[in-house]
Amino acid sequence: MTLEQYAQLSNYAIASATVVVGIAFVAHLAEWGFAFRPERRTAAVSTEASEGATLVADRDDETPDRSTVLASVATSVTWLGAVILVVGIVTRGLAAQRVPWGNMYEFAATGTAIALVVFLVMTKVWDIEWLGVVVTGFSLVLLGIGFSVYVPAGPLVPALHSYWLVIHVAAVMIAGSLFLISAGASALYLVTERAERRGTVGPVLGRLPRSGAMDRLAFRFTAIGFPMWTFGALIAGPIWAYYAWSRYWGWDPKEVWALITWVVYAVYLHARVTAGWKGRRAAIICLVGFMTFLFSFYGVNLIFGGSLHTYAK
Repeated sequence: MTLEQYAQLSNYAIASATVVVGIAFVAHLAEWGFAFRPERRTAAVSTEASEGATLVADRDDETPDRSTVLASVATSVTWLGAVILVVGIVTRGLAAQRVPWGNMYEFAATGTAIALVVFLVMTKVWDIEWLGVVVTGFSLVLLGIGFSVYVPAGPLVPALHSYWLVIHVAAVMIAGSLFLISAGASALYLVTERAERRGTVGPVLGRLPRSGAMDRLAFRFTAIGFPMWTFGALIAGPIWAYYAWSRYWGWDPKEVWALITWVVYAVYLHARVTAGWKGRRAAIICLVGFMTFLFSFYGVNLIFGGSLHTYAK
């Protein structure tokens, strides 16, 4: 295949993956929607309970309800979307003859693929399928941002010709994927914890883990992602900056916001470990950290025109 054909295939694959991820998002929404319905399997049925008869299990209890079936379908469709997106990223790299994260469009596509793959792999370790609606919905937003700043495949600018770019960007994108999961768990924690306090946990929130479990999950994923962010943003990044611009640190807007993100997550982990902060305060700090991550990754490129990282648009 020619480079132009690879580029065209990449565009088709990434666009198709966006549609598939959108279908997965709708399936996850439908999964939650069916939780409102009374067809959910009944624990027991008795027409003679008033006469003291023994309750017997309904036959529907042995059959998965529609929400469970839709959850399985949504996960399968998410896998399909992730695979198609990876194909699009690989062919983009072949078309450009370099690593496929030299601009914001490629950052969005590659970061989304990593987020989806990390989420799907983690579902094999932890029971976090309930985060699917958050991950797929956010993936659609990132892909939309990427399409809004699309650029054709082309060579890298001189500053990006370094293997430290591969290490730096790969580490921060993996860390960002873990931060996404922790932020999703923190957001749902705030909703569930409030419902638990008010005693208004309905069938939808009843499908989620207890708020304490979501709080612990957010902490675990943040604790895993933080060292990767430290290495990728504050170690590999400055080393790459030295080779690119002959200095390790120059207080460039992206460098500043990467440091702010590190500080917020460091405060989160320190408060959890030493001060015992849990619950709402910890969840809010975790969400603030994720917002600073998003701004350092995308906002700086769109707002700060004088940044040395503006080539990433």
